[in-house]
Amino acid sequence: MSTTIWPHLDELKGWRHDFHQHPETAFEEHRTSARVAELLRSWGLEVHEGLAGTGVVAVLRGARGEGPSIGLRADIDALHVTELNAVPHASQNPGRMHACGHDGHTTMLLGGARALASNPDFAGTVHFIFQPAEENEGGARAMIEDGLFKQFPMQAVYSMHNWPGLPVGTAAVHAGPVMAAFDVFSLTLTGKGCHAAMPHLGKDTLLAACQLVTQLPALISREQEVHKPAVLSVTSINGGDTFNVMPEQIKLRGTMRCFDMEQRARIEQRFRDAVAATATLHGLEVELDYRASYPATINTPEHAEVCAGVLTDLLGANSVRRDLPPSMASEDFAFMSQACPGVYIWMGNGEDSASLHNPKYDFNDRLLPLGVRYWVELTLGLLRDGKLPKA
Repeated sequence: MSTTIWPHLDELKGWRHDFHQHPETAFEEHRTSARVAELLRSWGLEVHEGLAGTGVVAVLRGARGEGPSIGLRADIDALHVTELNAVPHASQNPGRMHACGHDGHTTMLLGGARALASNPDFAGTVHFIFQPAEENEGGARAMIEDGLFKQFPMQAVYSMHNWPGLPVGTAAVHAGPVMAAFDVFSLTLTGKGCHAAMPHLGKDTLLAACQLVTQLPALISREQEVHKPAVLSVTSINGGDTFNVMPEQIKLRGTMRCFDMEQRARIEQRFRDAVAATATLHGLEVELDYRASYPATINTPEHAEVCAGVLTDLLGANSVRRDLPPSMASEDFAFMSQACPGVYIWMGNGEDSASLHNPKYDFNDRLLPLGVRYWVELTLGLLRDGKLPKA
């Protein structure tokens, strides 16, 4: 058996900085996916392109013969953010930026693929999944609808995300919920515009909108069980364009997050009730688009224990957090982990890291070799003996 070829840190940084300089947003990751496929083919992997348009899946079969099949997933898309970092590898695409670290995630999975391809000392099959459009557009769901799990059957799937605030060399593993479900809403209130000095002649959309901005969050604070976390935020209000006219129309947008699916349905119904009641009170017409976007990301406990054990061996027991609360942010890996057992972990990006989606965020290159080793050791830990934990 050949010696494992571990990519050097400079090589990893080269890939990562190249991705960072050329960020591409949802379903437009053509350059990124082409580069990913090129590298994977150069290491002898079986490469499949085009799932969900710009998704890439590489297949590696172990040297020990038949065994289980697993998936390792990285997201490849960037955000519509203008970068404010003055670094040599800053974005060259105006208005687009890797402000969530997907350039690092892609690089770490590439490094793991290279190392495992050079020494596939396991039984079974690994599918390296490079997924487009994680940011709001549901690329995981699109890949599944395009045949991901039919074309590449697997018994478990794993992913990771860098986590600002956690020191590099620290990881977090949850035995259950990790990231919240994600709903979005767009609400248009239409009334009757009039002179601002004579509001009795109109139907006031602005007053109704302001009432909803304060009333809708109360659906969480006053109607939900306190031990079941949820948050509802109105994030946009648009209407009116002058001093002395009551606007004919107001538009609101926002999001709701929670973990419990029964609670999710209950909040949506109460949301609709509150909007309808307010509209009736003010004599307004309503157009409401309330959409369930991502489900909650919930780890399979038995597989989470395996991941925690691998990270303990890699980082040390004191560096693997099992006590962190789940995040109210959302992640479309949830679609994959709904389809088969899955685990989504966090790896520290540094205590001084800018937050995710911040224009001054940058992935910490010191995390790159740790992520590569995690992918390799997790694969070998799961497949060396050709057995997966029973969920």
